[in-house]
Amino acid sequence: MIARIVKIVSREYTLLMDNGERHKAILMGKVRRQDAPAAGDLVEAEFTDNRWVIQKILPRRNKLIRPYVANVDQAIIVMSVVDPDFSPALIDRLSILIEAAGITPLLAVTKCDLGIPEETEERIREYEKGPMQVIRTAKGSLDPSLASVLEGKISVLTGQSGAGKSTLLNELEPSFHLATQEISKALGRGKHTTRHNELHPVAGGLVADTPGFSSLDFSHITAQQLGQDVIDFEPYIGKCRFNDCVHQNEPGCAVKQAVEEGKIPLIRWQNYLQVLEMIQTRREKYV
Repeated sequence: MIARIVKIVSREYTLLMDNGERHKAILMGKVRRQDAPAAGDLVEAEFTDNRWVIQKILPRRNKLIRPYVANVDQAIIVMSVVDPDFSPALIDRLSILIEAAGITPLLAVTKCDLGIPEETEERIREYEKGPMQVIRTAKGSLDPSLASVLEGKISVLTGQSGAGKSTLLNELEPSFHLATQEISKALGRGKHTTRHNELHPVAGGLVADTPGFSSLDFSHITAQQLGQDVIDFEPYIGKCRFNDCVHQNEPGCAVKQAVEEGKIPLIRWQNYLQVLEMIQTRREKYV
């Protein structure tokens, strides 16, 4: 039977079956030679000797390290309009990492009830006109489209600390708060607490209970690959004069032309150039 791992505590695995039932399972010895199982993994499981046994981990579409989750459909970048301030630079960097991992990025803008500064409103509208889905939320008035976005998908939330990631999930699924509170208590009982990894049911989908992309690490991305991971650039990739164009200073660059024509926001390109410079500087150091 095919099932999905939704919880790992030490060496105990909870499987979610197609019919919605959950069962505890153990690993077969041969599976231990594969990559360590992650929440989100699809597995072949068998009921034998009065217990469920995981026989095989099926191929993954993608895998994140923090949180350790596989087969993620989307990552929701949670960004507040104030306190902490809205940061296009962070959104764009997270978006690049999300795309590079083969995951769809979305943007949830929180605390809209606190008043949106004029420049921030302008930046948000730029995102709304672009290819990334944007959802605005305010205290006590949750955009219903957020619930439909989560349905049937595996999601992780990332973004600023204090931007309201937990608040969003708690409004969608009040039991989420209780579940994560219990986990916090359990994990806080001792320094040698066992590893815990879980996907929670929220609005008809599964959501990782820890922040994603806690480290902005671009070490696995080359200068040539970077442009392909900027979703605003996608319509123009492959249309530059030079095949190895990195959309910096090259003549005949389709991306630069789109920026000049206002088809790509200038700030998106500027944020891209900052990351590109980081990558190029890093490469030079290793030469």
